[in-house]
Amino acid sequence: MNLERIHNVYFVGIGGIGMSAIANYFKSNGKNVAGYDKVSTKITNSLQQMGIEVHFEDSINLIPLEFKDNEQTLVVYTPAIPKNNAEFNYFLENKFVVLKRSEILGEITENTFCLAVAGTHGKTTTSTILGHILKEAGLNATSFLGGISENYKSNLILGGSEISVVEADEFDRSFLKLSPNIACITSMDADHLDIYGEKAELEKSFKDFADKVSDTLIVRKGLPLKGITYGINEDADYDAKNLKIEEGAYIFDVQTPSETIENIKINLPGKHNVLNAVAALAMANIFGVSLQVIAKALLTFKGIERRFSYKIKRENLVLIDDYAHHPTEINAVIDSVREMYPTKKIAGIFQPHLYSRTRDFINDFAASLSRFDALILLDIYPARELPIDGVTSAWLLDKITIENKQISSKENLVENILKLDSQIIVMIGAGDIGELVEVIKNALSHEH
Repeated sequence: MNLERIHNVYFVGIGGIGMSAIANYFKSNGKNVAGYDKVSTKITNSLQQMGIEVHFEDSINLIPLEFKDNEQTLVVYTPAIPKNNAEFNYFLENKFVVLKRSEILGEITENTFCLAVAGTHGKTTTSTILGHILKEAGLNATSFLGGISENYKSNLILGGSEISVVEADEFDRSFLKLSPNIACITSMDADHLDIYGEKAELEKSFKDFADKVSDTLIVRKGLPLKGITYGINEDADYDAKNLKIEEGAYIFDVQTPSETIENIKINLPGKHNVLNAVAALAMANIFGVSLQVIAKALLTFKGIERRFSYKIKRENLVLIDDYAHHPTEINAVIDSVREMYPTKKIAGIFQPHLYSRTRDFINDFAASLSRFDALILLDIYPARELPIDGVTSAWLLDKITIENKQISSKENLVENILKLDSQIIVMIGAGDIGELVEVIKNALSHEH
């Protein structure tokens, strides 16, 4: 497909984190861009500020006229939209070229040197660190990210068309559309069982992805895949050693197959982020960036919005916002908080994401959420799903073993949080809880 010849690109589900990066990319490359999403968010606002037309009602009449020409318009959609979406079906029926987000990412990056990061956890942080390293190293790469980088205030780092950094998403087997030169696989935990049915199928798709890598595959030590390994104190090819925590930052050494670099520093909490940094370091180093340049870039890396983002950081009050929506991720957040604040009381505010995920991992969710000192649950955020009988926040609350637990509506959330006696408050979830964070921050700042 010749992307040069396309004038218009229309997005069904333009506000999604991966979709909006591609919309931004096409707009920056002089294309005419518009799209639909069901709700207005910070992301859709920023697209509108770029001059991209976005509407919020699924209606064929609202598609701008110039986008109704099927020879001039490419349509990109997210698998998260419902199959009965009217606009999506209009484009299909009228013989438009309609591509999934992963297919268009495959098209864009096919003729680039592609560095791809795959894994059920850690993709976004690893690819964002990698994009930042390449940018700081003066390499003109374009990075498509699954989160808003604090350094660039965007999910796209714009560069040339020779090198690309992409997040290789296993959801819907999307990553099999990519042609990676150097790739990394961070983890293969059970997730997206609504798509895969069972863990063996998920692992098979990761093996299929590994087979597509043309130059070098880098894998977390211990995964059942052949490649260059990375880890912490595991005799991996790229091995982090001598970890220390100083004022909320990690300092460590890295032994590579050919040399050692000492006292690398990252300003991110949690051992999982040391692993993410080492994965990005290994990819950049194999691509040809020196360890000294990588270490200097890691010093200036500021993190990702909603990935352990400090909203308030004072002696007696800390508010942290995180996107965690799977029990493994919730455990990683709690581990990080406990490591940083071993003596303080920690409250969790959690909005479950998807009925199916809540059902599939109910006991794991209960176990991880029971590790907080206090917990407030919001109702389940449905995203792409219809309710499942009996799957509710009340069912989850019932399985949680701590005394101090409750369900709150969004309307009463502020007053319920103000009644807590915890010095550390952690807001977690992948739904619209992120939109409430500023409100909570302002309320807490007034109180204290």
